[in-house]
Amino acid sequence: MNSTRKTAVVVGHGMVGHRFVEALRSRDEAGQWQVIILSEEKLPAYDRVGLSYYVGNWNADDLALPGNMYDGDDLVDLRLGQRGEAIDLEAKTVTSTSGDVISYDALVMATGSYPFVPPVPGHDLPECFVYRTIDDLDGIRAAAEAAGPGAHGVVVGGGLLGLEAANALRLLGMTPHVIEYNGRLMPAQVDAGGGAILEKLVTDIGLNVHTGVGTAKIVSIEEEGADNVTVHLSDDAEIKASLVVFSAGVRPQDALAKASGLEIGARGGILTD
Repeated sequence: MNSTRKTAVVVGHGMVGHRFVEALRSRDEAGQWQVIILSEEKLPAYDRVGLSYYVGNWNADDLALPGNMYDGDDLVDLRLGQRGEAIDLEAKTVTSTSGDVISYDALVMATGSYPFVPPVPGHDLPECFVYRTIDDLDGIRAAAEAAGPGAHGVVVGGGLLGLEAANALRLLGMTPHVIEYNGRLMPAQVDAGGGAILEKLVTDIGLNVHTGVGTAKIVSIEEEGADNVTVHLSDDAEIKASLVVFSAGVRPQDALAKASGLEIGARGGILTD
């Protein structure tokens, strides 16, 4: 055993965290670093950018990043289903959600981002989802199948990911609606003309588009049938639906860093040298 071996703790096992571990292990020819990875998800690193390809075949292995289990590498300890709960910067320890206190020589924060959910009344109902992980898609799939063919699903957010989410609902046999606060779909990427063409294209494949309106509230209703929530829009229109998917952007996942006393940027995220 290398008596001078050091420990690097990596908090987060997304695409960036995995790439860091790959780079460290490829450069550490002398085996000086033991790597401990805390992964909040129960699945090892996968291609989150290609998440929509999961819809249809429902095979998580197709998205798995090569080498994400580090088979045969005794210097990598991957702990799935455990996230970093607390960091003691003075003691140089990380406490995981399982209660393990792990000492480190180097700490790598690869916590990424989380989906932003607007604080509209009803956003926390069980019929509400986000579109971020394989677990999220499994939950959406289960809700869609329980609702049955033709049931309505609402996506809050008409950006690229929102349109992907709406198409996923369509592929699941639902009647999808897209709500976009701005006056056109994908407002950050296309101008008014492009937005009009895009709206026609997605409407032609079965998406219902509502632009220039916001989501006022989501209310449970007690009626027979699949659509058991009402989505109230800012123009007083209502959509009865079986599920709601929020795709309103992301925010830096910096709560752990902030609670630990690390310096946070003005717009979120951890400041580095």
